Amino acid sequence: MANPRDEILDWVEQGRLAPQNLRRALDAAAVLPSTDQWRRFLDRLLAFMGVVLLAAGVIFFFAYNWNELGRFAKFGLVEAPILVTLVFVWRLGLGGIAGKAALLLAALLTGALLALVGQTYQTGADTFELFALWAAAILPWALLARFPAFWVLWLALANLALALYFLTFGLLFGMLFAPAKLLWLLFALDTAALVLWEALAASGIEWLRERWSLRILATASGAMATALAMSDVLGWRDSGGWGALAWLAWLAAAYAVYRRRIKDVYVLAGGVLSIVVVITTLLARHIRLHDAGSFLFIGLVVIGLSAAGGWWLTNVANEEERS
Repeated sequence: MANPRDEILDWVEQGRLAPQNLRRALDAAAVLPSTDQWRRFLDRLLAFMGVVLLAAGVIFFFAYNWNELGRFAKFGLVEAPILVTLVFVWRLGLGGIAGKAALLLAALLTGALLALVGQTYQTGADTFELFALWAAAILPWALLARFPAFWVLWLALANLALALYFLTFGLLFGMLFAPAKLLWLLFALDTAALVLWEALAASGIEWLRERWSLRILATASGAMATALAMSDVLGWRDSGGWGALAWLAWLAAAYAVYRRRIKDVYVLAGGVLSIVVVITTLLARHIRLHDAGSFLFIGLVVIGLSAAGGWWLTNVANEEERS
């Protein structure tokens, strides 16, 4: 069945509905957001913007006044807001958006507190340990919150900790840790998180069904798969040829899941972009880029692939609207 909004817009284009009656028809079809829906959207937007700005304000305040503040003043400036936000969480509960936003603020300030400890006492800890401890410290809150944004933050910290661990020890153990191995680890982590998240959402856990968080995970997983394929194409010294196979397997799995079962055009569009990037890299690798003709040929290939991908995605979107 076609989307009522698109159908009404088609009527206007076909002359079956006067343009001055468009708003009245959209209101009658109830396809425009209501006042309550706009209010809920603005409440969430302002709440999370406030969370990010409050956390940034606390961090930048004591960073700017670092020399003027004493040790206890610095710790108090971070610990006091954490205690206040936890009191808010206790009073508001985690059932509403206000309690979840307050807990997210406490999680952000926890990272600032850990960084302050390391900077004040010069513990000698590596940077990856900060993000690893940060992720470990807020894990119980993530389990209690049942909030997608919290888990996206936790996975971002896990990715940073893993990447910084590689950067710390990669120079010393170059034979053991190599760029392609890091890509494999990140690809495994993000893909496992995506598969688990989709499985739990399909099992009936309602709060995990928000598509924006799943799309972020799919983007991270697809980016790592694309990077693995490019490492094979570019011939990195530690690439073993398995990256391209993993990329093809990821594309096949994404097509099977997001074309046949869940039908998510965003993820399919990411797959199309990945194909364009890998094929362009392959051409640039094997074509001598010594004249304008080579660049023109690659440009035409990019345009052709993008146009074909856009045409296919449009057909998929139309099929989804008609279903």
